[in-house]
Amino acid sequence: MHAAVIADRAAVGTLEALVDQRLSDLLPAADQPPALLHQAMAYSLLARGKRMRPILALMTSAHLGCRRHLALDAGCALEMVHAASLIMDDLPAMDDAELRRGQPTAHRRFGVDVALLASVALLNRAFAVVAASPDLPAEARIQIVAVLADAVGSQGLVGGQVLDLRARSSHMRESELEQLNGMKTGALFVAAAAIGGIVAGAPAPVIETLKQLGRELGLAFQIADDILDGVEFAHATGKDTGKDVGKPTLGSVLGPAGARALFHEHAARCRDLLVTLDAQDAALGRFIEHCLAQANL
Repeated sequence: MHAAVIADRAAVGTLEALVDQRLSDLLPAADQPPALLHQAMAYSLLARGKRMRPILALMTSAHLGCRRHLALDAGCALEMVHAASLIMDDLPAMDDAELRRGQPTAHRRFGVDVALLASVALLNRAFAVVAASPDLPAEARIQIVAVLADAVGSQGLVGGQVLDLRARSSHMRESELEQLNGMKTGALFVAAAAIGGIVAGAPAPVIETLKQLGRELGLAFQIADDILDGVEFAHATGKDTGKDVGKPTLGSVLGPAGARALFHEHAARCRDLLVTLDAQDAALGRFIEHCLAQANL
């Protein structure tokens, strides 16, 4: 294996460990009352994950010349939002999933009532973490709060979930499915890249380019997830598979070959945007390639 590839994987592993430790530090102690709620928050947030979104924020801010790890707390807040959304997605009224990140879903472990409240608590904790970030100027904190709110709201995660539950039909076209994926999955990748730019004090045009990069990466990631949903064994993803059976996805609408082709289109757009950002040969570019390679498509 090429030495640079090994070094990049090691760097990602180091950042994953950094994020994991900081996430743990930012949570209330598991024995602090109400202990059951805090245990449920930690159970979902600290379960083993790739931490792609906070690492994207860290890598982006570093590429733009920001001092080391200044985006860490904001990136961890984004991971809290992500964990909250996963708890919600898994609930019986939503996807009714049994497995997430290789362990029973939060509602299976703690009950629907506690899982729901843990999701709300994580979401609120995320905004509190950003508001209290001591090393960020007030204007940056305000902008990041706005980015997180947009990512969660009716044009982001919540709106995407409504479309998934109510508007998804066998007649949905590719463009409509891409819109849904952009709201459900792309929104947090967009937020991650934007947060990195905001923390670094990047000008508006650069932040807009970063948002485009996040969107393309998120869309590619969701296509890979759709394809893996058909994998027979859950260990391939660490979560339930076959949950999209009967629902149109880009994998079912375009077929495996067509979905892979669209994945590579989004990957190519990521690379074009990296050139615009002069990041194709930098650590940020190598991290994007690492993320794309995880799909193994």
